[in-house]
Amino acid sequence: MSINVAALTKRYGTQLAVDHISFDLKKGEIVGFLGPNGAGKSTTMKMITGYLPPSEGTAMVSGFDIQQQPMEVRKRVGYLPEANPLYYDMYVREYLEFTAGIHKLEKPKARIEEMISLTGLNKEAHKKIGALSKGYKQRVGLAQAMLHNPEVLILDEPTSGLDPNQIVEIRDLITRIGKEKTVLLSTHIMQEVQAMCSRVIIISNGKIVADDSIDRLQQNDKKQGVLVISFDAEVEMVKLRALKNVQKIEDLGNKRWKLFTNKPDELRREVMKWALDNDLSISSMQAESQSLEDVFRTLTQKK
Repeated sequence: MSINVAALTKRYGTQLAVDHISFDLKKGEIVGFLGPNGAGKSTTMKMITGYLPPSEGTAMVSGFDIQQQPMEVRKRVGYLPEANPLYYDMYVREYLEFTAGIHKLEKPKARIEEMISLTGLNKEAHKKIGALSKGYKQRVGLAQAMLHNPEVLILDEPTSGLDPNQIVEIRDLITRIGKEKTVLLSTHIMQEVQAMCSRVIIISNGKIVADDSIDRLQQNDKKQGVLVISFDAEVEMVKLRALKNVQKIEDLGNKRWKLFTNKPDELRREVMKWALDNDLSISSMQAESQSLEDVFRTLTQKK
């Protein structure tokens, strides 16, 4: 395993930020690490990379323990934090030369040029980092993370603040890189997860609530169903919410409703009886596969 996390825990005083989580990542996997703000994603990433010590548990990166062998771990990890801390007064090449010196690369110039080309920084490499757009600053961050050719990449919100064209470019870059490395990336953009990731880990309130392929997470016939219903007249949400087998409800507008349930067949019969009893006509009623966003919201909503 490239990453092995075992009962990893982090406490800040009385606050339990990460609660005994465990998972494994193999080489060649691009895994989406999802969760609401404050769920423990960034804290987990910082512990795996050695920036934060765990309160309990541990993690192994390429066979090295994050607590016992932190320098060996850092040699094998490329890390792009959410804040992307760059030296804005440095020129792009100057900054990458500085980073190469930290990693003691044998042929730094050739590797720097390779990273500049790979991340599309050729036209901007002569500029100071502070003069670059948000998108190019992210590219510089990715270049430094990959400069020492790490086995593992930890990317925290790598497409945050980018425009649609930049997002596609960074996504394609991560996808190419991920074929040869292990990538754990955090993002709030579900489309990016579906485009890049083969697997998703969802964390909520410091605990892992899902760890599976996207396809299996969306197969809701045994766990949760979704019915989309259109009525011929306005319906009060409170009355629909009162139905026995409704877990959650969304108003789609234009007399259309999305009902979430763990018993779709029973809810279908219940809605039809309720409509009949209330002299309402149902224009349409169909089952719908859950989107990844639906899965995320269901698993992370506050009880």
